[in-house]
Amino acid sequence: MKKISTALFIVALLPLLFSCSATRFGGYSLNEKDAAVAIRQMLEAGTRDGVTGAFSKDAVLSTLFPEPVKKALNTLQQLGLTNEVDRFTTTLSTASEKAAEQSIPVFVSAIKNMPVTDAMRIIKSGGTAATDYLRSTTGSELRTSITPAMQTALNEYKLNEQWERITKPVKNLSGGRLNVDLSTLMAGMVSEKMFAKIEAREKQIRSDAEARNTTLLQKVFSRSWN
Repeated sequence: MKKISTALFIVALLPLLFSCSATRFGGYSLNEKDAAVAIRQMLEAGTRDGVTGAFSKDAVLSTLFPEPVKKALNTLQQLGLTNEVDRFTTTLSTASEKAAEQSIPVFVSAIKNMPVTDAMRIIKSGGTAATDYLRSTTGSELRTSITPAMQTALNEYKLNEQWERITKPVKNLSGGRLNVDLSTLMAGMVSEKMFAKIEAREKQIRSDAEARNTTLLQKVFSRSWN
């Protein structure tokens, strides 16, 4: 008798459980509009992540001096520029972080105004499809847009003058492969670091329910739509 009562209780409970599940997105059907808004929300979340510590000395040097040119740096000690390069890269790291913080509104504006076509495909593709889409549609525009912020930071820390002193003896050694436009170089670096943060957040939102901090993100990314 007890077993029968338990079975009847479970049967009676099933519709209620199903109803709760349906209320909590169980009956939700993904559509193009929701997919587009969710993509923007996800990209914005990544944009607002901090970039502190992203601009290490090694990262700065890799940006300024491509691999073929790095060999020229071996002569800097002989030229007496080692300490100056250390001071320069340390200060430039700080300036880059400041420019990155100032670029956040530029990224957010670009994301909000970005026309999202084929949003359903981007959602279903998984991985970093949304970040890849942002990069392909607005990447060059974003790099151009944040260059003034980078230039302001460079001027504030008087880094252009230091850059001129450092690159002058290295230009001949680089065989013309050294890009001396510091603001453009660093704007490109800031842009890439921002994209890296956005990419990391996209992966997190797609895989971790706790990272979905809006109802729409929860609805869209709580299941696979393939």
